[in-house]
Parts: sequence; structure tokens; C-alpha cells
Amino acid sequence: MRGLACIFMFQTHCYDSWLSPEARKGGLFWWSQLGGTLPAPLFLFLAGFSFAYVTNRLRLKGVDANHVARQTILRGAEVLGFGLLFRLMEYALAWGWAPWTDLLRVDVLNMIGLSMILMGIVCRLSAGDGSAHQASKLNAWSGVVVAAVISLLSPLMWTTWRPRWLPWPIESYINGVHTFDKPQPWLFPIFPWAAFAFVGMAAGFLILSDWARSREAKLFPGAGALGASMIGVGHTLDASSLQIYAVDDFWHTSPNFFLIRVGILLLILSFAHGWCAWGWGQKGFSPLLQLGKTSLLVYWVHIEFVYGKFSILPKRSCSASTATFGLAVICVAMVLLSMARTRWKARTTRT
Repeated sequence: MRGLACIFMFQTHCYDSWLSPEARKGGLFWWSQLGGTLPAPLFLFLAGFSFAYVTNRLRLKGVDANHVARQTILRGAEVLGFGLLFRLMEYALAWGWAPWTDLLRVDVLNMIGLSMILMGIVCRLSAGDGSAHQASKLNAWSGVVVAAVISLLSPLMWTTWRPRWLPWPIESYINGVHTFDKPQPWLFPIFPWAAFAFVGMAAGFLILSDWARSREAKLFPGAGALGASMIGVGHTLDASSLQIYAVDDFWHTSPNFFLIRVGILLLILSFAHGWCAWGWGQKGFSPLLQLGKTSLLVYWVHIEFVYGKFSILPKRSCSASTATFGLAVICVAMVLLSMARTRWKARTTRT
């Protein structure tokens, strides 16, 4: 799933950076942007899933609840630090024309780290002092509740409930306002993005439970069916005359669109499980599995060769065919970089 998120991310960034104004009027760019609604939810969902896996494993080892919370929160702080370091690198490479405020942009890596910190706090508060299995069950439900609350409050946090009294660097983590007078859809604030991480956390705790392990053959097809139902419900609600928010922004803050994207995530989860469980994912070399092992590295590197000063193609001036060729080059290069990274890591581990 991480590898698939990388491919969605590459195509979104490449076409957005390189297509000329004329080429952006075609169907290719529209479909590319539609696919671009998936990478961030996928990465955040999987961050939540991995969080649940690590937390569950520590609990089953008998690690103290406070120590588990401290370890997971510190890991989130580390990822947040990587996000700030990435912004510093981008600012240094763009020295001379990038404003200093770019250092404080809330990117997806920042939100992954902050979401992990929030999940660590929520898990500690909701788990109590019961058994590991009971704690995981409570954490799964708390993930669903928190995700729903974040999604339902997002339209308000972007409009009528905006915390304008906060300094913009802090408010930007709430709604992505940055230095502008209104929230920006290209940033990744808590509302609504952290909700995807909490959905992933809930799914992780559920799938790792003894109840789910004994029903694996039915669980993942059921997740796919649930995902399809959520997509249908989201579309139905959006098409209805029901309006509860003063401002309805379907593509950025609508709970209906959140429901649809969560449904798509569950469909992808079901498909990914089947792909691996039936053995297809283990046949030969898989670029998706390879990219998924080093998703942070390829995210970090490809940005500079697509959006940065080292872009391999001229920005906003390419035809669809040229941009597609550049996309193929980026995909191959990132797979090769990923392979080099894992081989180097394996060699240093052996020595």
C-alpha cells in the first residue's frame, strides 16, 4: 500500500509540475488530480496502522503503558522533526527566492509526526490499565470516534470556528492557513488530515486482534464491501439536499468526501491483502513492495527533481507525452534508489 501511495504521489507531482497550461486543460490532468487525492490519506492511514502494530507488540511484551505511550510519542516527535528538517533543506536549496515562512509550512510529513503524537496521547488516555487485548479494543473505538469528530469539525475549523486568535504558525497546524487570510487546500493541517491516521489506527488494532485473526478469510473481503458501501453513502449524502454547514467545500473539508476516501482506502486494503495472500505479491520482483520499504526516502528525493531547482523537465511547459516520459524516468529512478538503499542497509547490517 505504501508503494502504491508512492506511485500515486509521483504521477500527481510530475503532471502538476510539468504540464503546460494548455495540457492542463485535458482529461489527463483531471484524472491525475483525482488520483492525487489518495497519496496523503494512504500515507496517514498506514502511519496509523503501523502505530497500532508497534503499540500492540509492545503491550504483548508486557511493556508498561506509560513507557509505550512515551516511546510512540517520541517516535512521532522524531518524524515531525524530519518534516521540519525537510522544510529546512527545501529552503536552503531555494535560497534567494523562497520566503522564510516556507520553513513553517505544514506538509504531510509534519502531519504524520503530529498525528503519531496525538495517537499516543489518545491511546494512553483511552486504554486505561486493563489487559493488552482490552486496551487495544478501547483504542480501536477511540480511533473511530476521534476520526469522526475531526472530520465533522473540519468544515467549521476552516470557516466559522477558525481560531484566528492563534499565531499563524500554530493556526496553520489546525486549518492550514499559513500566511494567508484563509486556509490553503495544498497544506496538511490536523483538520481534516489527522482523521485518516486515526482511521488507520482503528483498523490496525482491529486487524491485529485475536477476533480478527481467526476470521481473516472473511475480514478483508468484508472490509472491501464496507468500503464500497461507504463510497455509496458518501455520494448519496453529497447529492442530497441535506446541508448542515454554512460553507460546503466537498473537495477539501466535506465529511462526505472523507467518507468516500476512507471507503477507497478500505477497498485498497482489501485488494492489497488479497494480492499478497494469494501469492501474486511474492512472484518475482515487485516495484511496489520495494518502494514501500523506503517511502520516506523516495518522497524526500523525488520532490527536488520534480518541483525543485533540479527538476528534470522544465516546469509548466511540457506536453502530456513529455511529462509522461518524465514520470516514467522518476519512477524507475526512485525504484533504483530504493533498491540501492535496502542493499546498502542489508550490507551494513551484516557487517
